Amino acid sequence: MSPRLDVNAGAAAYDVPAEHIRLLTKVARMYHERGMRQPQIAAHLHISQPRVSRLLKQAVAAGIVRTVVITPRGVHAELEEAVEQRYGLSEVVVADSGEGTEEAAVTPAIAAAAAVYLETTIAREDRVGISSWSGSLLATVDAMHPAPSLAAERVVQILGGVGTSAAQSLATRLTGGLARNLRAEAVYLVAPGLVATPRMRDALVQEPSIGAVFKAWEDLTVALVGVGSLEPSTLLRESGNAIAAEEEQRLRALGAIGDVCMRFFDGNGQHISSELDDRVLGIGSEMLRKVPRRVGVAGGERKWTAIRAALTGGWVNVLITDQATAADLVRDR
Repeated sequence: MSPRLDVNAGAAAYDVPAEHIRLLTKVARMYHERGMRQPQIAAHLHISQPRVSRLLKQAVAAGIVRTVVITPRGVHAELEEAVEQRYGLSEVVVADSGEGTEEAAVTPAIAAAAAVYLETTIAREDRVGISSWSGSLLATVDAMHPAPSLAAERVVQILGGVGTSAAQSLATRLTGGLARNLRAEAVYLVAPGLVATPRMRDALVQEPSIGAVFKAWEDLTVALVGVGSLEPSTLLRESGNAIAAEEEQRLRALGAIGDVCMRFFDGNGQHISSELDDRVLGIGSEMLRKVPRRVGVAGGERKWTAIRAALTGGWVNVLITDQATAADLVRDR
């Protein structure tokens, strides 16, 4: 009997932690339904092969794998695979956020899913870059549960954070919080995300401490980013790093609909070059897209077109989002 999904299965039926149900289900489907070998699964999900073997055994013990693969309620494995295949992504994690579609409603669910994703895929040799302005990333770091086995080499800030004093505190909290959770070295970019002139940016880059951070971007293995719509979020506006209204209008006229790390792109995900690029103290678009694993944590009605463009343009190759946004991405409404 070929494996199939039972959408009526409930996570409460299994004697395993709820946060591990999604991973157990995903591994089981990859092995039993898609015919992937354990080494392939391990490489695809950035986990060890012995762990893949243990997860498969746990899936059997939990009743997820019988003669069929059972997808518990709240796990959206088929939707995840549909988004992966449509946009050529390495992995998609769809958080169960209920009926809500607004950003404030879906962020807690997305953050919880992203926290579990990081806790189960980050390895000791990973060098993780993290953006400084994202409500979803702040919520993710706060939702993580550090464990003795959880570790990485370093966490590097990839977008400047100095604006207001409160804004700097948030940027430091992101980089430092993730570094503590991963028991990694924290590398801070103590500089504004956006400066007044290109000359000012060039002068700051000459500072040895800032230049060292730029150098650390070259060997990142993971980038953790949010996806912004063209209109800056409240968090970014309050930071002192937001673009001015007239700059926003110029970008809109050029076709910009969203950004990753203040690098703006159009509806097809193509980077829009502008004078603004020369004033940003942050990782460049080309360097970012060279990072092997680029994890976007974003969702909500306001952002879905920007998320679609970011996927189309290859800005991220792993997406953690809510089910309504994922469904819209598949339908391409």
